[in-house]
Amino acid sequence: MVGAAAGAASAYAVAREPRAAAPEASATGPASVAPPALAETKTAEPATLYKDLVLRSEKLRVERAHANAAAPVPAHPNNGDEALYPTKLGSDTRGLPHNDRGEVDGAAWLSLQRALDSQDPADFERVALGGTRKLQQPLGTLAVSLSGLSASQFAIPPAPAVASAERAAEAVESYWKALLRDVPFHEYRSDTKNELVLAASAELSKLAGYTGPRDASGKVTPEVLFRGTARYIDAADKTGRTARSVVPPGVDVGPHISQFILRDIPYGAQTIPGLIKAQAPGSTNDFLLNYEEWLANQDGKPHKGKLTFSSTPRRVVSGRDLAEYAHGGSPGFWGASQLVGTAVAGGGLGVPFNQTNPYLKLHTTNHGVASFGLAHIQLSIPLAASREIRANYWQKWFVQRTLRPEAYGGLVHLHLSKRVSHPVHEDILRSDALARSFKLHGSYLLPSAYPEGAPNHSSYPGGASASAAVSATILKAFYDETFVIPDPVEPDPKDPSRLIPYQGPPLTIGGELNKLATNVGQGRNWAGIHFRSDAAASLPHSEDVAIALLRDERDSFREPFDGFEFTRFDGTKVRI
Repeated sequence: MVGAAAGAASAYAVAREPRAAAPEASATGPASVAPPALAETKTAEPATLYKDLVLRSEKLRVERAHANAAAPVPAHPNNGDEALYPTKLGSDTRGLPHNDRGEVDGAAWLSLQRALDSQDPADFERVALGGTRKLQQPLGTLAVSLSGLSASQFAIPPAPAVASAERAAEAVESYWKALLRDVPFHEYRSDTKNELVLAASAELSKLAGYTGPRDASGKVTPEVLFRGTARYIDAADKTGRTARSVVPPGVDVGPHISQFILRDIPYGAQTIPGLIKAQAPGSTNDFLLNYEEWLANQDGKPHKGKLTFSSTPRRVVSGRDLAEYAHGGSPGFWGASQLVGTAVAGGGLGVPFNQTNPYLKLHTTNHGVASFGLAHIQLSIPLAASREIRANYWQKWFVQRTLRPEAYGGLVHLHLSKRVSHPVHEDILRSDALARSFKLHGSYLLPSAYPEGAPNHSSYPGGASASAAVSATILKAFYDETFVIPDPVEPDPKDPSRLIPYQGPPLTIGGELNKLATNVGQGRNWAGIHFRSDAAASLPHSEDVAIALLRDERDSFREPFDGFEFTRFDGTKVRI
């Protein structure tokens, strides 16, 4: 860049030098013909041009800062469990010390409460931990973001209460997922003979509190079983307490797993295969089923479990595979951006830009690293994910503080073991899934696909699904979401390392990005560390964070730009 700048400065200096006089005729030939003089143009002095950009930047920053500060701070209701139960049984207390009944130490809880109230780093250093696992970044949520809105300006509906029918239905779903982790997704079809798939569909269909996808008749069919949803605040309720659940466009169409997880990822002259190092199937990879192990995990003590893996890499074909894909370190939306931003000849999908891209109308200049090109878009994805995690974790620590599924499973286990009575709903206590799990494992605890269990912060809203959803929103803002994916694929039922052509309804970029966002969230649900509502609430919350960032960036461009446009997770259009 230094060399480029020096070259530009040198070219400018040459252009400003006076032109030399035309040469005279020589004795041996005619005089050289002088080129015609260029018309003189009046330009601003360089110092003025340079300063104009600085002043424009200052003006825009001030305008956006005032506009963002003027945005309201909404109500932030929680589910009321923390105030309702003196033992904090409905709250996330993991990482703090507990007694042998799984109840948090009162003094330790007060030390955490004091830190959350003061937001003082010194007070967080005084929190009384029960083991060596640290609290997952409460201070990071308090960082000031210099673009977009502040964390407190984004709202979500409260999490389901611990005693509610919705929470019980989510728990029933979690137990079914644990039972079905090794069943391949190609068995989730209308003519399936898989008894577990049919039993799960039948039980969830009967639960009034279940908010997952249903068919037109209100049944949970095998085709829509365990597919993702989005959880919006119901605009009709001005208190912000009522939620409405929707299935994002494309999520219930085609293969259960998004094309962006299944396909190989082009990376210049290289290719990243869409294969994963899969967990070995079976109960050896189910953890936290022993009460002492579960209690030690609640205290934040080191876990003793160890994952085992299959020897042959494969595509994501089961719930256990998806849980491992979402465990951490997957290509995710960086890979998706490579697929949409790379031409077909380079191994990508060759997706056109969003119709609002100014370079679709400009004829003499092109997009690139600076703006509206793949590098610019890829820069926007981690920035948006970082800002969303700040806002997401702010809800976790300072508003919701909701218990994890593994902790809820502990309440169920203690209640049915008659060690202590807990206010859990009858729908979970009498569920077929719970009875089957107890018969298989000998306890009522929820099996975890991760030996370490969940990270040490609240369950609601989900962090992994938040990063996925905000990234999906960025990509939909820059690319044509209506583009139909050519040559779609699905895993070969006979060989999970291979892909075969998919035959079915068309799959669009927007639909498969929505599916990818819900796949990541559902992957954490498959692991047993999140509820459905955790992942679902993250989608609209992340969408709002992305919209705020895009709104700030909209006016920074020099290109003639009318704004971003895309479809939200609830199917409505937004123009920024």
